[in-house]
Amino acid sequence: MSPSARRVLLVLHPRRPEACLLAHDVAGMLHRAGVDVVLDPEGVATLGGRLPDGVRAADSSDPARDCELVLVLGGDGTILRGAELSRGSGVPLLGVNLGHVGFLAESEKEQTQATVERILDRDYHVEDRMTLDVTSQVDGRPYSSTWALNEATVEKAARERMLELTVEIDGRPLSTWGCDGVVMATPTGSTAYAFSAGGPIVWPDLEAILLVPISAHALFARPIVVGPQSRLAVDIVPDTEGSGVLWCDGRRAVDLPPGARIDVCRSAMPVRLARLRADLFTDRLVEKFHLSVHGWRGAARQRASGGS
Repeated sequence: MSPSARRVLLVLHPRRPEACLLAHDVAGMLHRAGVDVVLDPEGVATLGGRLPDGVRAADSSDPARDCELVLVLGGDGTILRGAELSRGSGVPLLGVNLGHVGFLAESEKEQTQATVERILDRDYHVEDRMTLDVTSQVDGRPYSSTWALNEATVEKAARERMLELTVEIDGRPLSTWGCDGVVMATPTGSTAYAFSAGGPIVWPDLEAILLVPISAHALFARPIVVGPQSRLAVDIVPDTEGSGVLWCDGRRAVDLPPGARIDVCRSAMPVRLARLRADLFTDRLVEKFHLSVHGWRGAARQRASGGS
């Protein structure tokens, strides 16, 4: 590829047949327009090595290298995988939703041709989303180091046992809970696992960290929202019988023994999302959660009806 050529990394949902079919269409449109297309390693395996015309396998050690965009065909889980592949590259992601909710996606399958045209015209803007650095230690020694776009969760490993956790904020103890776990989420992740666990929805342009207990047996077990500079820590009580599991974005797991400590703070490395629309987050909530707005008589509606 010449230095002036354009390149897009294509990332596919590994188990959706429509993603494979759509990949051929998308790759063809981009290739005919002179855009170099590379396919992520898992996508190559999904297609059984039979790549669309003009498509090459991406470098497995640095898939997003020299790319201007990561184009994801799938749901939020596939977009999270695309974020893994492009981590540290500064390359933005754009998702075409083939899933159910698709909060992170920017367009739907039926809009694919228009989406590709927007990509060719570079007609999109880029939005940075806050991420989390997540580290753990055991007996004072480093144990794991990872990151999260949506959330980091500490969960019980065995169904029959509760996990006893002590939560710390900014170096001070908050509470000890017997619980199923705790979710530590970004505003982007507030509509994912944290929402299912009873946490608040936080607008994505607000920088904050959410802490949401999961089925805690305690009088004080409410969701908490702290500032972006706060540091959270979770200790698995050393003499507890249960062990835990650390999950980041539901994709990367680390087994945690009793006595493990997990530290979570804001990362200096955001994920960049390519946006095609300037719609308000309220409208996205209504669309994705199928919320009823029957009876609303706001200013826009009044203008449309002539002020009646």
